[in-house]
Formats: sequence, structure tokens, C-alpha cells
Amino acid sequence: MDTVYDIIVVGAGHAGCEAGLAAARLGKRVLMLTIEIESVAMMPCNPAIGGTGKGQLVKEIDALGGEMGLLIDKTSIQSRMLNRSKGPAVWSPRAQADRQLYHEEMLHTIEAQPGLTLEEGEVVDLLIEHSGCVVGVALASGERRCARAVILATGTYLGGLLHISDKAWRSGPSGLKPSYALAESLRRRGFPLRRFKTGTPARARASTLDYSAMSEQRGDIDPEPFSYLNYGQDIGAGEVSCWLTWTNPASHRIVAANIEKTAPYGGHTTGTGPRYCLSIEDKVSRFPERGRHQLFLEPEGLATEDVYIQGMSTSLPPEIQRAFYRSIPGLERAEFTKWAYSIEYDCIDPLSLSPDLSYRAVPGLYSAGQFNGTSGYEEAAAQGLIAGICAARAIDGKPPWTPRRDEAYIGVLIDDLVTKGTDEPYRIMTSRAEFRLILRQDNADLRLTGHGYRLGLATRERHEKYLEYSKEVQQELARLRTTYVSTTVLNEFLTASGTQGTRKLVAPASDPPMSQPRPAKPVPGRATLADILKRPEITYDALSSIDSGKPMDLSTRVRRQAEIQIKYEGYIAKQNERVERFKKLEEKFIPDGIDYLGMKGLRIEAAEKLDRQRPTSVGMASRISGVSPADIGVLLIHLQR
Repeated sequence: MDTVYDIIVVGAGHAGCEAGLAAARLGKRVLMLTIEIESVAMMPCNPAIGGTGKGQLVKEIDALGGEMGLLIDKTSIQSRMLNRSKGPAVWSPRAQADRQLYHEEMLHTIEAQPGLTLEEGEVVDLLIEHSGCVVGVALASGERRCARAVILATGTYLGGLLHISDKAWRSGPSGLKPSYALAESLRRRGFPLRRFKTGTPARARASTLDYSAMSEQRGDIDPEPFSYLNYGQDIGAGEVSCWLTWTNPASHRIVAANIEKTAPYGGHTTGTGPRYCLSIEDKVSRFPERGRHQLFLEPEGLATEDVYIQGMSTSLPPEIQRAFYRSIPGLERAEFTKWAYSIEYDCIDPLSLSPDLSYRAVPGLYSAGQFNGTSGYEEAAAQGLIAGICAARAIDGKPPWTPRRDEAYIGVLIDDLVTKGTDEPYRIMTSRAEFRLILRQDNADLRLTGHGYRLGLATRERHEKYLEYSKEVQQELARLRTTYVSTTVLNEFLTASGTQGTRKLVAPASDPPMSQPRPAKPVPGRATLADILKRPEITYDALSSIDSGKPMDLSTRVRRQAEIQIKYEGYIAKQNERVERFKKLEEKFIPDGIDYLGMKGLRIEAAEKLDRQRPTSVGMASRISGVSPADIGVLLIHLQR
């Protein structure tokens, strides 16, 4: 072994990139190994970042000092805030990326990062010493690389098998080289591997599409950036439109008549696919009553004609794909640059992992991304960031750090994986977060920047901006709560406000106005500006006529944050009470060597599952499937004794 590193990252997808950058920025000497340089931050599926739940993850990655938010701001060609018609708890940013530019910018970032070395090489085995600790990796070239920790972020390359109809061949995504030797060695060493699968649609040539038959989907005029560091900056998004069209009964008949020619229905695949990203054959088969399904046509970049047809992943034969697509309005004369395919790959059972994403059976070994059973670039990047942080802290002799469920969607994601496991590719959703009212995308920096700075990952510049922003929000909240309006002025204002058509919340200028509010009821006495703002028909901006002390230079972001916190104050207070009860169980730690199997009063199922998963706290134990409240009671009594 000619070179010794602190950490080796196997894979350079979205998980590997965040892991490598985080560890290097924490002062570690990191080697990132990729099977092909072209795979660095590649987007084999939709070249987009964010979406419902996923946008919250990216905001949190950015707040902690990760790279994804900065990079999508730099390379986006359209950006939108989703779910604006709903409450702020589910507002979610999403941006369409220039696929090639995203890869190039991440490659440049990695190459410019001190302490991080990128090398092309295929890992075929782990080097594990007699004590059971990982000490490095073996390469296909016969060379070995030594390290104190290894992070596996293999994506869909591990045991990759690509399918189109009844044809199958060993391949990674987009035709890149797969990793079979490593998959075989992990299986031989007893790693609990399983097979998952995913798919991607065809790409059409933009010049062959008839956009007049489709509905235009424009981006926000003044898009909100993903990175806090870019607020107030022109991020250049919104210059490209996406387009919406629909399948029809004729399209469905083509699929139904040829469904046995797909890889899954023809019996050629064994992997489990994602529940929330169905292929077109699954949509037609499972929902025969539906007369049409949406298809979104999304450009892959400014320098390419490739258009991604979201909503139609399949493994139908090319000639059937062509017939299907050309039955759809706007695609009658479409020509294609790439055909749709499905891909199977190996991943690990995440129940074998600890909350720091380390593999319990092999000290020093961590994993992240689709190898852990998740789907999506954002989920992968979030895990990579945490794996990189925890591996670096372990080398320094520091305890691991993972956000709790009440602190971040990242905490929800990781906790779900290591306590509940997953039998299909896991996707984050707002419904998975029981504390989503306080885990909003608009307050990710307020929740996590302090953690990122204390960990050593968030920069001083980011922390100072966070402190200034937090100070402005608190000052404005205090002003609104202590500024009173007389009864006469207040009732005149409320009477007038009933006819002005105000919006529920401050939102970007491109946000469509809400429905007209009901006339406001008069009040018998004076009230604070905060009391008035709690009314659903009143907005922050509507207060201007009676708020002479309003700071003139207050940013839209501060105004929106103050309005959200005041309008939802009661609900947030109730959720914070639940958080306090939740934290009491999270703070009851369980000793490493506790004997569950010998614990009297514990049911056999609970004892076996607790022994296998080794929860670190009573709260974590309570979320394991098969562990009942009675079992938790027994555990609490045992810990007290």
C-alpha cells in the first residue's frame, strides 16, 4: 500500500461527492474512487433537484455546509416553488438542471478541494483485518489503497443489470461500467444484500416536438435560491420552459397489448421497484380506470436537444416505445436519442446500519445513497453528507452526529432507514415527518446552520449571515408583538381589508393571488400588530397602512419568516410540546452491551429485533417495528434498575 488516506469514498455520485467534500473540509485526507470519471454527479434520470420533501433535504444539506444547493443554483435552467396553494409546511423548491453543466461544476469543485483526491479505479473488495475492522480497498488493477475508514456509495452500479424488453446486459446507469466483483465479494463476506430496481424514460429530440399541442410550464419569474448564500443574488433560473402533455386510451392500448414484452411482466427481473415512481406499464395495469396520465417534457440542458419525458419510464422494446410516444399529442413526429430502460442493482439492508450510517458488523465502514436502499439524488446527497461527517469525527475520536427527527428531514430519512428498514427504494415525503410544521424549507438555515458551524463544516461567512438573519427575524417578531394599534384605527383597517383581496402569506411575486377573503369582524379593544397578523385574511404587507414603524429595508425573506411564525404560532407551540416529549425518550440512552435476549419480561420478537438493530436510545427502540409500548416499559424499568 503506497498511500495511506484517512477516508476512502467508493463512488462519485451524489452521495459520494457530498461524503468526500464533507470529510475533506473537516480536515481529512480523502480518496474518492469512481469506476468512470463521467459518473461524477451524473444525473441518469431526471436532471432536476428538489421537489416535495426533497427540496427540504437540499435546503438542509446547504445549511449544514454541503454542496448540492450551491451547485443547483449555479446550473439551474428553471426553478419553481411547489405547493404554494397549500401551507408553508409543504412548500418545496424544485429546479431543472443543465445535466452536463452540473456534472462539470461538481467535477471542478472536487478537483479544487484541498485534501480530496479523485481517482478512476474499480474497487473489487474491502480490506478487513483479523480484528474485523476495515483498513482499505483492493482495486481491479491489483493495487490496494489503505484508509482508516471507508464509505460505500455505489449507487446503481453494484451488480447493475440493464433491461430493455427480454434483453439484459451488465451495465451501470446510462451504459457506464457496472461493479460486479465488489458485489460478489460483499455477498461472500455475508453482507445482507437485496435487489432493487429503477427505471428511466426515453429522451426525445427537442426540434421534433410540437409544443403547440402541449401546455407550457414556466418557471418562477424571481426564483428563490436553494442556498442561503445566494439570497439576493440573480441565480439565472427560469429561462427555459417545460411542457405538459397527456397519454390517452390509444396510448394505453399499445402498452396493454405489449405489457408481456416488458422486463418485469415478462419475468426477466427480480428486483423491487419504487412505489412512488411507477413505470407506464404499472400505471396502465394498476389503474385501468384512468383515461390519461401526465407526461412532463423537461429539457436536459442549454447545449443539448435531449428532452426528458418524465412520467413514462418503461422497459418496452424500442419499436413499441416509439409507437406509444407517437400516440401522444405533441409527440406524433418525435425522434429519440435514448430509449427507456430499467436497471436492477444490489443494495444493503439498512437495518444493519447504525444512525451514523456505519455498518455495525465492520468497524470503520460506512455507507450512503442508493446502496442503503433509497432513491433520488437528494436522499443520496443527504446520507453522503452525514456519512462523511461521522467518519471524519470517528477518526478524531469524537462522537457521531446525526440530526434527530424533530431537527431535520435528514433525521427522518436516516431514522426511518435504520429503525424501520425498507422493502423498496425509499423516497422522502413530507408525510413521513411528524414534525413537518417546524421542519419547513424556509427555516432550514435557522434550524441547522449552528450545527454545521459547530461541526466545522459551515463556513464563518455562512454563520455570520445566519446570525444576522436570525437577529433581524427576532427583532421584527418582537416589534410586531409589542406594537399596539388603537381600537378606532384597527376597526377602520379591518373594514377596509375585507375588500382588498389580500393573500394568506407573503410569497414571491410570481405566486398567484389567493381567493378573496371574508370581511373582517370588528374588535372591541386595541391589539398588537402580531394579533392582527394572526387573522387569515391579513398579510404582513397589508399592515403597511397602520404600521408606521415598519423597517423600510427589511428583506422579503425576513418578512415572510416573521409572518409564518406569527400566523402558525399556536400550532408550532403545540408541535414543540410534542417535540419535548419526543426528546425525553431520545435522551434516554441505551448502553452498548445491554443483553436484550436475557431481559425478563421482554417478548421474544422484541428481544430479537432489539438485539439485531441495537438502538442507541429508548426513542429509537420505540420506532422499531414489532416493539410494543409494553416492551418499551420493560426496557425503561430495566434501565432504571
